[in-house]
Amino acid sequence: RAAAAEVEEEAGGSSRPWPSPRPVPTLKLWSCSAGVCPSSRRGGNCWPSSETWTTRSSSVGYTVRFDDVTSEDTRIKFLTDGMLLREAISDSLLRKYSCVILDEAHERTIHTDVLFGVVKAAQKRRKELGKLIVMSATMDVDLFSQYFNGAPVLYLEGRQHPIQVFYTKQPQNDYLHAALVSVFQIHQEAPSSQDILVFLTGQEEIEAMSKTCRDIAKHLPDGCPAMLVLPLYASLPYAQQLRVFQGAPKGYRKVIISTNIAETSITITGIKYVVDTGMVKAKKYNPDSGLEVLAVQRVSKTQAWQRTGRAGREDSGICYRLYTEEEFEKFDKTTVPEIQRCNLASVMLQLLAMKVPNVLTFDFMSKPSPDHIQAAIAQLDLLGALEHKDDQLTLTPIGRKMAAFPLEPKFAKTILMSPKFHCTEEILTIVSLLSVDSVLHNPPSRREEVQGVRKKFISSEGDHMTLLNIYRTFRNLGGNKDWCKENFVNSKNMMLVAEVRAQLRDICLKMSMPIASSRGDVESVRRCLAHSLFMSTAELQPDGTYATTDTHQPVAIHPSSVLFHCKPACVVYTELLYTNKCYMRDLCVVDAEWLYEAAPEYFRRKLRTARN
Repeated sequence: RAAAAEVEEEAGGSSRPWPSPRPVPTLKLWSCSAGVCPSSRRGGNCWPSSETWTTRSSSVGYTVRFDDVTSEDTRIKFLTDGMLLREAISDSLLRKYSCVILDEAHERTIHTDVLFGVVKAAQKRRKELGKLIVMSATMDVDLFSQYFNGAPVLYLEGRQHPIQVFYTKQPQNDYLHAALVSVFQIHQEAPSSQDILVFLTGQEEIEAMSKTCRDIAKHLPDGCPAMLVLPLYASLPYAQQLRVFQGAPKGYRKVIISTNIAETSITITGIKYVVDTGMVKAKKYNPDSGLEVLAVQRVSKTQAWQRTGRAGREDSGICYRLYTEEEFEKFDKTTVPEIQRCNLASVMLQLLAMKVPNVLTFDFMSKPSPDHIQAAIAQLDLLGALEHKDDQLTLTPIGRKMAAFPLEPKFAKTILMSPKFHCTEEILTIVSLLSVDSVLHNPPSRREEVQGVRKKFISSEGDHMTLLNIYRTFRNLGGNKDWCKENFVNSKNMMLVAEVRAQLRDICLKMSMPIASSRGDVESVRRCLAHSLFMSTAELQPDGTYATTDTHQPVAIHPSSVLFHCKPACVVYTELLYTNKCYMRDLCVVDAEWLYEAAPEYFRRKLRTARN
């Protein structure tokens, strides 16, 4: 009843439009939990081409967060892993479906890993869910087969063209310099029609190398082709992301410098050469400190082969690996699944909303550590979402309301607290802004210009109120794209904020929540944030540094914060992030008394612990 399929590059989906599907008359309904665009990747064409369906009565449909193109006639339905999980909260047996296909399983997103367990449990209890197909583009299909009770493995051969792989003779101490040298060696020798894709770790590296490439390209000898350097990373404005899919002008070579966003799911035409630094920026969560570490580390072998495959999508290609073959052999075989390296509070809330009998023994393919699970349960308990009944964890009434929001639990609680402070309109905006990728574009080469245009929005109360000011101006100007460009605001992400906000407001109305505005009363908004983010608090120390209230972790204000040059006595923050030091991001100035009002027992316990 289950099958695992290893799908070579180009044997399955890509960012290109799909042809019209062949009819599948034997299936009552065919659901694909991730379609061709898993939620962990941006930039690709997420769904089959518009030619696949022409009306809402089509037998093929899709459901995404803000769009549902399905009807009673729908027999094949595409949806993201996150959307299928939302459906499972109200129907954990997935009664709508007789077949489920989990595509892009190699991504191992947190949603996909939860879905593995949900679908496996549904199959045990529902014979009607007769077919489960798990599709992976990597070599770990045996793991999927074992998890699904020895499901047969199918191998689908793709259209991958031959790729030559070259390693360095010696380890490279400076992978950025090695990448730069590789790009210009290729550029001076290869025909201009053959484009280059370079993998770096993040925005700052990419912008710096893009500038360096452009500067060097101005002084190349006669006869060299011109160079069109294009950065690619998640927070880049959408219009600039799209440029990588467009052909270069005649006589130009495209050099695309990207994060791992270009590893899977999207196809960039014209790529002949891949330069792989072998590095990636990845997050890891510490449940004891609540610290999320963002560190540069080696890719896995799976990731390295995914990157290599980008060179052979249309013709034979070449991949230059900026590490030795001996180093490659020491790489981890696969990437650690997200479920084992992130905060699990949202996962535990979802499982409890599905009425999973015992979340502690849920059948994960790759089980998270007990510390991660217990930390998540402790967070939900402090937010008032849990109660113990007959030795079982269940959701409280407020916990069930929190589960209705497609948000992190702390943000759901913030919205639910807002009527008490008469600031729901403002909180809906703030939570929406924090729930999407950054709405601010901060090119390092134009830092002073960015700071100049942003001054008019800055609030001395912190980042939340500053973001609120920016959104209000955006809304009052009707989402003007020219204004966004002038103020370094990502217009696409701002439009997404508006859609998220409308969805959250609709959920509030369905709960009959009163929706009021603070009408300029900034303190009421700050009080609300203090009452829901009280676990994420830091206080100014006598030596001028900051320490978190719960674990006394030394922390600093992130340079991107409007409070970077300030020293407020007490702040709440949205997240902790470790790069070269431990930073607080998205800060709001609060009064310490508000925190004790929010959770008196929690802070009394912390005070007793500190004294002892």
